[in-house]
Amino acid sequence: FEMQDIPAITAITRERGVLSLMDNTWASPLFFRPFDHGVDISIQAGTKYIAGHSDLVIGMVSSTSESIHRSIVSHAHDLGDAPGPDDCYMALRGLRTLAVRLERQQASTLKVVNWLTAQPQVHRVLYPALADDPGHGLWQRDFRGASSLFGLALHSVDEDAVKRCINSLAYFQIGSSWGGYESLIAFNHMPVTREVVPWTEKPFLLRLHIGLEDPDDLIEDLSQALSRL
Repeated sequence: FEMQDIPAITAITRERGVLSLMDNTWASPLFFRPFDHGVDISIQAGTKYIAGHSDLVIGMVSSTSESIHRSIVSHAHDLGDAPGPDDCYMALRGLRTLAVRLERQQASTLKVVNWLTAQPQVHRVLYPALADDPGHGLWQRDFRGASSLFGLALHSVDEDAVKRCINSLAYFQIGSSWGGYESLIAFNHMPVTREVVPWTEKPFLLRLHIGLEDPDDLIEDLSQALSRL
């Protein structure tokens, strides 16, 4: 949930003759257009928003040039990497409702995160659409919207208490995937070391995905869970 200055990065890669690759799954092609910002190869986990129903495993790679495309296709053939017809059908099915789902999920997520920021048990919500998020300026400049996945840091560092809080949730299922119609939550131990910037926040982070449920129901569920801390 930390925004990168993608145009600045791609300007450097192009100057040095290096191809740039970007995983655009969080934003989807509707909320961020990689090629407009200098990216050469865009990677999309179609399993998430494009499929939309958590019943499909598929990925997509697109490029800005025919030569890059031919190289990708050649490697895919060599590795035997090809989706089945049913997978393609379900991905195309999901594309038909992608815009409607993302619009609803973005609105619901904004309602939930704005409520969370006002709760005494919450230390920080990591979501670039929030005005006080460190990456808000980059998000506002480059993105067309924000999706339904965000991080949540609590004041409590009592792992057992936080896990009891999670287990009390009724609408949020425990799951590591996201992008489907159902709301999910996952508990994550943050790494001690990171490649670029050290993690200085709480020792663990909750990752939430907001689905297509009524956001008021989700807020009520989160409220009763947080009250247990």
